[in-house]
Amino acid sequence: MNTWVELDETKLVRNLRALEHAAGPATEVLAVVKANAYGHGAERCSVALVGAGAQWLGVTCADEGVRVREALTAAGLTADVLVMSGFLPGDVAAMREYALTPVLWTADHVAWLTGGGWAVHVEVDTGMGRQGVRPGDELAQLLSQMDDGGIALDGIFTHFCSSEQAGSALTQQQERGFDHAVAQIAGRGSERGLRPAWVHAGNSSTVDNPAQASPWLASLAATVGARAMVRTGLALYGFCLPIEGAAPHQVQARLEPVMTWKARVLSVRDLAPGETVGYNATFTAPHARRIALLPAGYADGLRRELSWRDDGSGGWVMIAGKRASILGRVSMNLTVVDVTGLGPVAPGDEAILLGPGITAEDHARLAGTISYEILCGVKAGIRD
Repeated sequence: MNTWVELDETKLVRNLRALEHAAGPATEVLAVVKANAYGHGAERCSVALVGAGAQWLGVTCADEGVRVREALTAAGLTADVLVMSGFLPGDVAAMREYALTPVLWTADHVAWLTGGGWAVHVEVDTGMGRQGVRPGDELAQLLSQMDDGGIALDGIFTHFCSSEQAGSALTQQQERGFDHAVAQIAGRGSERGLRPAWVHAGNSSTVDNPAQASPWLASLAATVGARAMVRTGLALYGFCLPIEGAAPHQVQARLEPVMTWKARVLSVRDLAPGETVGYNATFTAPHARRIALLPAGYADGLRRELSWRDDGSGGWVMIAGKRASILGRVSMNLTVVDVTGLGPVAPGDEAILLGPGITAEDHARLAGTISYEILCGVKAGIRD
């Protein structure tokens, strides 16, 4: 293959250890491998993480959970797998067969889980406004329906909408709302036996944010005799979003990017003064240049926003440890870079598109987005 991804599983495990240390001994770390492990390969990362001791994995959907379970079984490993983004009736048989833990929050979810024997996690909407049951009457009704359906409550959780902000009033409001929901379950649990084993909240930024690194979650879980858990995704793969108004970070400095995305040079040519490169001739050579052609473009996840800019602030790749600026526009499957003065560059030489010298955060800054989107967008295959 001419463009591929390499993964460093040792760094993945070290990132997990850094997160476990920051979360503290009273709090479990759920390793999020959803969205194909943020572009890193859910099956491979799951095996590495569970092999390193991760007890819980989080996947997007039942199909992804099946692939993860099959990979774990083939490796002789087991873990709890949480289906985080909902399910439909057609997913139920697979979730049962592959021992996946559903997340539910609606009466329909309860009705679809027929046959008994289910242990689920209930998501509480404390302000995200996306998925989850609201505390109060909605939650009480859902718990009654679960009782009637013979569904056990294994966990209860919420998701913060502003975990990247230190001292966020919204996060504090959500914490209070979750306090009420857990208290509601605890009060009702004394009547009907709904006692969760797990209480969880927060993502990578929650662990990284020193303003949120408090015993609140562990204390809350203890009120119902449960274990606390945080759900970390992005940080496992080496990145955290900036925390507004907080320093130092809990784990950011200890994280190591796991992915290196590479491509092989397809061809090399000389560009004469006045010649142009790419669609709409956005780059004109002011003097002689040597250029290399790479077999990657926006169809592969190399964002078009990394194209040449007249002020020199566009994207670059790394060749032989040196920057090679992108010239012209990134096109669908091809990109031209400037190798003038880099020494001998020949077809077959390696270029780093993401890795040492050019990170997902660099791509995100140039593309006006976040590193999550950059990593999830990489379409290259993973090389062993």
